[in-house]
Amino acid sequence: MSKPKVYFTKEITPEKLVEMYKILNKPLKGKIGIKVHSGEKGNQNYLRPNFFKPIVEHLNGTIIECNTAYPGARNYTDKHKALMDDHEWTKYFKVDILDAEGPDITLEIPNGIAIKKNYIGKNTKNYDSALVIAHFKGHAFGGYGGALKQLSIGFGSSRGKTYQHTAGVTDDQNKFFQNLCGDKTFKETMADAANSVVNFFKGNMAFINVMKNISIDCDCDGNAKKPCMKDIGILSSTDPVALDKACIDLIYNSDDPGKKELIERIEKKLGPHIIECSVQLGTGCADYELVNID
Repeated sequence: MSKPKVYFTKEITPEKLVEMYKILNKPLKGKIGIKVHSGEKGNQNYLRPNFFKPIVEHLNGTIIECNTAYPGARNYTDKHKALMDDHEWTKYFKVDILDAEGPDITLEIPNGIAIKKNYIGKNTKNYDSALVIAHFKGHAFGGYGGALKQLSIGFGSSRGKTYQHTAGVTDDQNKFFQNLCGDKTFKETMADAANSVVNFFKGNMAFINVMKNISIDCDCDGNAKKPCMKDIGILSSTDPVALDKACIDLIYNSDDPGKKELIERIEKKLGPHIIECSVQLGTGCADYELVNID
């Protein structure tokens, strides 16, 4: 069995984003959702809407997002819509908050490592395929945030995010912080949830990670630290596991002294365990071929 290909370019432009999708030679069909991170209020590192204009126009896609589970500007639909306006997503694109109203879709995970079900917004059923674009950076709970984080926490409804962060103890948003699970278990729930979303789309997905504004903190943090490393590039693949592994390898192999801070965050939170679990679940492969693109 051949290794999945991960394509890599050092050039970070809106036009290159389109090229890195096209090179996958996997045309997405039907109604296409483009999953991004809308950026928490106060966050300075998230990728701005104008960066996505060419790819959204190329696919005639809809920007899709989900509400959060923790207090902030995106935990309820009315606030999230207002922030999407403030951040100018709605100025350029059709925007769909997938869990804007219930009931959620329940995805069964019979072979789940830590959880046996996941909750995603009901509007997800309206999409035939999805392009998942992750801003690769650190994450306070996950260690790092890439394609697998976008598939798990990113696609989770408010209820689903709570269920994942508590390893199935509760789906009550109001009990989110009282029931947070441990670092190892959380990576297992993320892997389970990511696998359920990949299965939901039946392979009709493509993945891009953008290694720009690389902070140890996520775009969900309104007080995120400034980037600790120089920009690295854009990577794309049809395999989300291979894609995340390639990004982590680029971090470790970098000569940027700022990598020390990010690696400490990744390792302290057991970030690579989500990759190990995702391989176990069959979501993808961690052994890949890196293809450099000029």
